Amino acid sequence: MRTGYFYSLVFALLTSASIAVIAAPAAKLEAGTAPLVMEVSPITQAGKVDVNKADALTLQRELAGIGEAKAKAIVAYRESNGPFSSVDELLEVKGIGKAILDKNREKLEVN
Repeated sequence: MRTGYFYSLVFALLTSASIAVIAAPAAKLEAGTAPLVMEVSPITQAGKVDVNKADALTLQRELAGIGEAKAKAIVAYRESNGPFSSVDELLEVKGIGKAILDKNREKLEVN
């Protein structure tokens, strides 16, 4: 008998809580508020990838023939040797050959 009374109280409590949640008005978003965090993309307005700012994931996603290993090699080369002075300097990175560079030359820039 006590457990039946207890379960009835729990049921009533949960029911009233769920009704309160459903009946609560939804928060309205203001159209004029700006997002608190803005993502800075290493891809410029012209759609080019800056090899001195792009992370490995961006390089892998945006460039043809660049997988995870080559993207990480580009970032590692940049971290150990400093920023690239030209797009042609990518040829110094292990695994990046003339064919890959020529295929992506239009998408790359150095700032």
